[in-house]
Amino acid sequence: MRLLRPAVALASVLALGLSACTTSTSSNGEASKTADKSSTAAATAVADSDVPKGDNTKTIYLVSKGFQHRFWQAVKEGAEDAGKKFGYKVEFVGPENEQAVTEQLNQLQTALDSKPAAIGFAALDSGAAADLLGKIKAANIPVVAFDSGVDSDIPLSTVQTDNNAAAAEAAKHMIELVGGKGKIGLICHDQTSQTGKQRCDGFKEYIKANAPGITLLPEQVAGEVGLAANTSKSMIQANPDIAGIYGSNEAAATGAIQGANESGAKVTVVGFDSGKTQIEAIKAGTQAGAVTQSPVKIGYETVKAAILAVNGKDLPKTIDSGFAWYDKTNIDDPSIKPNLYE
Repeated sequence: MRLLRPAVALASVLALGLSACTTSTSSNGEASKTADKSSTAAATAVADSDVPKGDNTKTIYLVSKGFQHRFWQAVKEGAEDAGKKFGYKVEFVGPENEQAVTEQLNQLQTALDSKPAAIGFAALDSGAAADLLGKIKAANIPVVAFDSGVDSDIPLSTVQTDNNAAAAEAAKHMIELVGGKGKIGLICHDQTSQTGKQRCDGFKEYIKANAPGITLLPEQVAGEVGLAANTSKSMIQANPDIAGIYGSNEAAATGAIQGANESGAKVTVVGFDSGKTQIEAIKAGTQAGAVTQSPVKIGYETVKAAILAVNGKDLPKTIDSGFAWYDKTNIDDPSIKPNLYE
């Protein structure tokens, strides 16, 4: 896996939540209000200088949602960077895919059994881990949620993108791109995680509130590229006049692009995250654009928060990792490029 950044660019990656969000602009040059909201919350992150250094004997154990998307490899890189900087070992695992709830719960059990200093958890199913989280709390192991919130008061903090605001940003650009009218299809990557629900709900709510001329087709769920591609083709076949398709993560967006290309239809595709297919499609003009998170920062800030928890420090309830819109005009911008991965 190759991240589109040199190793020395970590500072640029970590700055996304504090700066790139405020510079995210619409195609007509107006600053995004949703991006500004995200950048304000991101200021709650604790400064590196305030993080106690470890002696490389304690482990922070992160259980992610998977390894099949390059996004999680970027999160892992950020987590490992923080571990090295602050003197902690980092164990990073994830299930085979983002539907494998049982596998993830088994990994969370393994994390508990290993008695780490702290656990980071990105829940596939926000409610399914309740019993295990209770056992982790009973063992006095602090928990930090990342990427998705967890339906529990056990996590001391959650490191995540403001997914509702980021999805609204994608919707805002979709409205502009299709001229505020036509049929729009949604390919949502799941219906169980808070991330999955918020990225579709945020998109739909913004469209309904701001674009009366747009008809939203019934949302479809497809968290795997092949399934998303078939879903995209089915949407186009059933709605030959479809104006646009939104994919709520890398797999959903990649499938939307593939389906549109295979159908030979001229459809405006707006995505989320990055990945080789989206990057190439945006550069080629076959995808309009996407919203990027800062996956490296998510991993980095999760380990930081876990270290602070281990040392009894207070944490903000949410640490916003930021987001920004990118398209052909700004894909190589220094505030965007370090957060894109193939």
